[in-house]
Amino acid sequence: MTPHAGRIAVFSASVGAGHDGAAAELARRLTADGFTVDRHDLLDLLPAGLGRAVRTGYHRMLVRAPWAYQRIYSSSERAGGGGPAARALLRAAERRVLHALHPGTGAVVSTYPGASQVLGSLRRDGRLAVPVLTYLTDFSVHPLWVADGVDVHLAAHPVTAAQARAAGARTVRVCGPVTDPRFRPCTGAERERARDRFGLPQQAPLALLVAGSWGVGPVRQVALELRDSGAVVPVVVCGRNEALAARLRADGIEYAYGWVDDMPALMNAADILVQNAGGLTSLEAFAAGLPVASYRCIPGHGLTNAAALHEAGVAAWIRDPADLKAVLTDLTDGTLGLRQREAAFALFTRTPGQGPAAEIARRHRRAPVPRQATSAPSRRPARPLAAPAESPGRPSTRTSGRHAESTHRTLLPDGRTWPAAAPARKDSVPAGRTRPAPRRLAATAAVACAVWACAVVTGGATALDGPRLVRTIGHSLDLDDLHQGDGHGAGSGGHHS
Repeated sequence: MTPHAGRIAVFSASVGAGHDGAAAELARRLTADGFTVDRHDLLDLLPAGLGRAVRTGYHRMLVRAPWAYQRIYSSSERAGGGGPAARALLRAAERRVLHALHPGTGAVVSTYPGASQVLGSLRRDGRLAVPVLTYLTDFSVHPLWVADGVDVHLAAHPVTAAQARAAGARTVRVCGPVTDPRFRPCTGAERERARDRFGLPQQAPLALLVAGSWGVGPVRQVALELRDSGAVVPVVVCGRNEALAARLRADGIEYAYGWVDDMPALMNAADILVQNAGGLTSLEAFAAGLPVASYRCIPGHGLTNAAALHEAGVAAWIRDPADLKAVLTDLTDGTLGLRQREAAFALFTRTPGQGPAAEIARRHRRAPVPRQATSAPSRRPARPLAAPAESPGRPSTRTSGRHAESTHRTLLPDGRTWPAAAPARKDSVPAGRTRPAPRRLAATAAVACAVWACAVVTGGATALDGPRLVRTIGHSLDLDDLHQGDGHGAGSGGHHS
């Protein structure tokens, strides 16, 4: 493909590092194919800096109230998506998302459920005139991943695709995983060098224990159980949770690390991966030829991913601690490990034209060429892909002075079309008027507080009495963290563990 073949926007979110990791690899592949790629973090586009509060609240819940996250995940799964507070928060980001898009953007990709909901809404209402694709980073599919208006959902495995269709996705493509090419099977010499580099024993069977970039879940308990089983020597990566790494070393777990920049080399040194969330690290282990075991998974997506990976035959799900030693031994030295490697490698046996990046490129080429800006560029990105809310022929008060907007009709998979222009929204502001800034800030702040309060209360109302529930809400979200920043939400300059 020739250089400057087109422009694609990729939306992710810095919650953990898995969504960002998938976005980075998609961007790398699309750039190699000649596209210009713009990456955006949805949390940065929430108004009034609410993204930091959302990130911090989610992290606090996983660490201090995992039972609440499980209840929220299960209840929203049964309800088919998020509640009204979550929808209101995502609607608050729609205008900012449109403004962030470059005038020449020809396709938009999401690697995060919230971004898919925002982009799907814009596409469905006719305000976004180019294809929207969702890359499903997890093996299991929560209903929030499936948004009306998204043109195509990209799945790594048929199990994932079936769940997406069951959740209502119209068009699903099985395209295989997205992983960094540095994750690959190694030779015996490379394995020895990797063990030397990290100071690991050459002969012992090593189990690489990971718990995401935040180091959440019962990592300490699992590390001790791995050691006491006698089947493996645990090598633990705690991500940005340095306190956990120090605690493990004090417990006698000799090989405990914080953030690791070269995870491909550490995977080369290991014999098996033990994980609790089923995210991007599992896919990277498949590419590296490591058998994977899911054990003592975190609530919510950790459990559903473990079930989906087990159903696909690419990872063992150890649900009974009494089975731990036997399964670890079978994965490292037995036929179970061989079967898993074969099933995992099959995920990657696709031609270059069948991968997720190739599907995104095809959708981009089928889309009409977006109009370029006709006015002088502004510091604030134009909203190039929004269909005008006013009637044809009347200038749009919201895009005055900007480039002309696309008015083509887009064909749906079932033959219907979306209209070129959407009617004005009920919450739109009349021409010539704007909402006072303090009122908007107060409204969005109230929505953010409602999201967190609803999250904790939904989970705690059936489990705690009044005083304990109040303490949980107060202690789970430390407002001091919002002023000092949250190191857990740092970008993906290194590698998630």
